Amino acid sequence: MDLIKQYISQSISSAANNLRLNSQQIEVVALLRQHINNASDLKKDFSEMKKITELSTLAIRLNEILSYLTSGNIDLLKFSDKFRDHCQYLNRDISHFLEMVNPTTLRAALTKVHEATKPPRVIEPLEQENKIDYEFTTKNHVPLISEKSESEKIKERFILEDEPAEEDISFVNFEDTILKPIKPIDALLRDLQKNEFEPDELIEFAEVMKSNGSLSEKVGFEIIASMHRIIARSLLLIKNRELMPGKDVIDSIRACLIVIVAVVKSKEVDITSYLNRAEEFGRKIQNIKIRDFT
Repeated sequence: MDLIKQYISQSISSAANNLRLNSQQIEVVALLRQHINNASDLKKDFSEMKKITELSTLAIRLNEILSYLTSGNIDLLKFSDKFRDHCQYLNRDISHFLEMVNPTTLRAALTKVHEATKPPRVIEPLEQENKIDYEFTTKNHVPLISEKSESEKIKERFILEDEPAEEDISFVNFEDTILKPIKPIDALLRDLQKNEFEPDELIEFAEVMKSNGSLSEKVGFEIIASMHRIIARSLLLIKNRELMPGKDVIDSIRACLIVIVAVVKSKEVDITSYLNRAEEFGRKIQNIKIRDFT
């Protein structure tokens, strides 16, 4: 991550840390930070965000911070003071922003931003020829392509699929599935501290967390999915002796478990510090290569 994105992302986190956030608001902050970290052009993104009512006030403030960082006139002696000022300004904006959006509405808004800022698609000569043909036929009221309705798409899938469509995942079943391995893994962490564990046990739990992470991603819980991926990776690294299960490592894995439980159960507690610790741990272990464990 470049320094500008890191500065803006950390200023958002610092401002959010001063607020008492529920699980949905924590996910909103994480989604916003993820979007900023993945943005290819922050200036364009903030410009598009200003056009969306729920994001406009925050986008104006973030654009001000971006202008400061790209002005070329930064006084390094006052850099820390300026960061504190930016965090203080963001407190009210973040609070207002969190009242306006939830994870679903924010995803929809950021999708609009992404669509508006992605580079135009280059049309190859053959595609251009086809495009001209299509335009010609539509002008003559003989459309070759029509947008299928959602009901038509469902009908086609029903006809073409060999197996019945997968049933929707109920939240009760999802919650039970996600929470079931939490206590056993917490017990495993205590065993790891005492160096009393079986390598196969680490592989087994890593596979469970990878599976549950995929399930979480499928139903739209990106934060929960991320926490599962971090735990799975750390267990495999410990199994291969590429990561030593010291106190900091164990506490970081446990922070992931706490975030998972708090978000799934919608606990009205501030878990920002646990989320920050878990994400930082995830970044640290990301570049450690996992050897084949089969």
